[in-house]
Amino acid sequence: MAEVGTQKYDDHFDHLFKNHPCLSKEAHYTSGRIHLPVSPNCNIQCKFCKRGFNKSDIRPGVSSLLLRPEETPDILEKALSLCPELKVVGIAGPGDTLATDYALETFEVIRKTHPELLSCLSTNGLRLYDKLDRLKEVGVNSITVTVNAVDPYILTEIVAYVIDENGNKLVGIEAANKLINAQMKGIKRAAELGILVKINSVLIPGINDEHIKDIAKVTRELGARILNIIPLIPQYELSHIKAPSCSLLEKVRGEAGAYLDVFRHCKHCRADACGIPGKGQSLHKELYDKEVVETFSHG
Repeated sequence: MAEVGTQKYDDHFDHLFKNHPCLSKEAHYTSGRIHLPVSPNCNIQCKFCKRGFNKSDIRPGVSSLLLRPEETPDILEKALSLCPELKVVGIAGPGDTLATDYALETFEVIRKTHPELLSCLSTNGLRLYDKLDRLKEVGVNSITVTVNAVDPYILTEIVAYVIDENGNKLVGIEAANKLINAQMKGIKRAAELGILVKINSVLIPGINDEHIKDIAKVTRELGARILNIIPLIPQYELSHIKAPSCSLLEKVRGEAGAYLDVFRHCKHCRADACGIPGKGQSLHKELYDKEVVETFSHG
């Protein structure tokens, strides 16, 4: 058995923890990762989320441009030349990775060209259960699910709406229940399939700061293995809420750490990030020399 923090993991996940910079402190300073920005759409609207296209902001939901799946092998070759320590190919937006099938198509392409690289994605979990067999088929090793509440009343303060599988716009408690139920079902099934599940939770003072320990408890019972608590970036509908203090962040990490190992080195990565996170590398400007584009059609 391998041990990370307070949690123990079977040897099945050893390779992931040794090489994935978003799972362990050691790999954070030695291994590189690239986020391929191939997912244009999102099927929920979080009240703190403001997606955009530029080369300067360092935060989730932002990218220089959007790529087509067939463009990613060339970008990956360039990334490997810029960062030979690259070990992980991830997809984290700028929309939700499972709201369309472009992430799945990209992983299928990458598996053929670079099967030695680890594959991971981040998702809100709304379509996770439906896509899991395909994710397993294309070789995804780990999945990060953003869970900001397991109480629907708390989640209504965080998520403005959800678009269901039939294109219906859900709001309020109906939207919250839809998302939470989908997340819980997807996390449990992913763990059963042998995929490592990491939870991301955005810490929002006054809304979910007393609740993240409950997220950790519930998701651990479903099979999640590690938790990343992300400080709120005040923007969009939650621009009036101050970012959490360092003392609050440490308090919440301590409470949640009773249930899940807590990753403490998050860098608020862009959807087109490239480099070794722990070394402060940000190679997206060198990687993408195209002009910023705001949309594209896959046809």
